Amino acid sequence: MLTLIVGGFFGDEGKGKISAYVSLAKSYDYAVRTGAINAGHTVVFRSRKFKLRVVSAGFVNEKTKLIIPPGALIRLDVFFNEVKELGVENRVMVDYNTGIIEAIHVERERSDSVLASIGSTFQGVGAAMSDRVLRRLRLARDFKELEKYLCDAPFILNKALDRGEKVLVEGTQGTFLSLYHGTYPYVTSRDTTAPALLSEAGIGPKRVSEVIVVFKAYVTRVGEGPLDGELNYEEAVKRGWIEKGTVTGRPRRVAPFNFELARKSIMLNSATQIALTKLDALFPEVKGVRSWDKLPSEAKKWIEEIESVLKIPVTLIGTGEEVEEIVDRTRELGMEL
Repeated sequence: MLTLIVGGFFGDEGKGKISAYVSLAKSYDYAVRTGAINAGHTVVFRSRKFKLRVVSAGFVNEKTKLIIPPGALIRLDVFFNEVKELGVENRVMVDYNTGIIEAIHVERERSDSVLASIGSTFQGVGAAMSDRVLRRLRLARDFKELEKYLCDAPFILNKALDRGEKVLVEGTQGTFLSLYHGTYPYVTSRDTTAPALLSEAGIGPKRVSEVIVVFKAYVTRVGEGPLDGELNYEEAVKRGWIEKGTVTGRPRRVAPFNFELARKSIMLNSATQIALTKLDALFPEVKGVRSWDKLPSEAKKWIEEIESVLKIPVTLIGTGEEVEEIVDRTRELGMEL
């Protein structure tokens, strides 16, 4: 079984939480994290907060093997620090062709006026991607210190699927930060939709079982670019929607849930399921609830409206920061994960 987890808006939707929950609760054998170090996924697991930039949030399941695929971009210091902090040295693998960001890439970005104007994170990702396109980026296979982690990720993942094992591919950022489908030029340096996750991991489209698009109960974005219905700071504070970016610490801009964007995101990603996070920000009384029956009628009505408009079942509902603070409706709705 192959499950993809994709951000539905502009990133920061809670993909890390959902990936961690699915890997843990549904016993996934492999967890793959695509993308680059400019995207941070926060996971709160058993009262401890982890901020991930390289390794999949699926690390919370101690039996899950962790893969960094050929399409990803990592930095060596971030990789080694994260692997040590998580204690996953014996179950993390890096594909031979994974791209490596070096200091020169960060330096080049900091002097780029265009990147400054769009709100870049200045992590060297765009510069490294341009070097890859020009065929001069150094890859994981070129670094002796990565030798014991190197693998052929597409081979491992496809063989696992052949054996009937479960593979989770965790995307980064969000659909509308896609280089092709987002709010260009206020986008990232790669595609962020479901097809791109497959390309980066080296798995063909016929192998996909489920595509979970993650929406937050409201919309946020970091940096410049359009945000329909954007609230001012005072209103965001009043609603309790103030957040900061995991990597940059910058405040996130805020707007109410956007059905038009959500509908387009469903289309672009061929979504089969929706995960909805931060329900407790809209309905504080749902904090920590783990059963559909215990949700208040107003919350149920709003979720049913989402399902009615988007024509896709809401199967996972986040009711708090902790990984396991989830209302899981997969069995009730006859969905497989």
